This record gives sequence, C-alpha cells and structure tokens, in this order.
Amino acid sequence: MRSVGVPHNGHMADEELVTFYEAVGGEVTFTRLVRRFYAGVAVDPILRPLYPEADLQAAEERFRLFLMQYWGGPRTYDDQRGHPRLRMRHGPFAIGPAERDAWLSHMHDAVAELELPADLETPLWDYLVNAAHAMQNRV
Repeated sequence: MRSVGVPHNGHMADEELVTFYEAVGGEVTFTRLVRRFYAGVAVDPILRPLYPEADLQAAEERFRLFLMQYWGGPRTYDDQRGHPRLRMRHGPFAIGPAERDAWLSHMHDAVAELELPADLETPLWDYLVNAAHAMQNRV
C-alpha cells in the first residue's frame, strides 16, 4: 500500500497516514483520470488500433481498477484478473515511441485536468512516465 505523508486530523502518527489513493480522492479521482484518458484514446489514430474491442469500456475498467489498486485502493484488480503482469499483457501489442508518446500525451491531459497539488501530481506523473517507457516493446 503506497502511503503518503497526509495526516488524518492534523496528526502525523504512522497509523494515521493515508494511502495515495485516499489522498487524491479515491475512486472518483481515478475514474475521472481514466475516463479522460480513454476519451483521447478513442479518437487517436495511433492508439485506437491497439484496442481490439469496439467499446473501450472494458479497457477503461481494467485500467481504472489497476491504478486504484497500485496506489493503495481496493484489490479488485487482483481479485478479478490476478497479478497485473503488465509486460506480458502488453506484449502482443506493438508499442513503439509513437504509441508511447501518444499514450503520454493523453495521460498528461488527463492528469492535468485533475488539478492535483504538486506533491500528489508529481509521483503520479512520474509513475505513468516510467510505466509508459517500460511498456514500449518496439524501437
């Protein structure tokens, strides 16, 4: 569980630290983030072909559940799909620099719309940048 130095009731006792998930607003925030991201994907000529489903709703749900769990929220993703195994799950899709950069562009817009304080936006954005680079499997 990823904890941040955000105290409950103004105290900083270790047992009172909240998760990043809680600090950013929980499920509502991750729903907004992922919904905005997939709105961009839906019309992107580089990314849309990577999603075989006609409707992006299932992909949106999977990504939302993954991010919520990663950042300290409910473990629904693992309960439904098992270990994330991100590299394996993305392996069948050609993800090169163009796809990575398009993904980051839409994600940047989605993160910016959340208007998080810098101390919360920075670790989220850093993780997403690192993840995008890690998923690249083509030159």
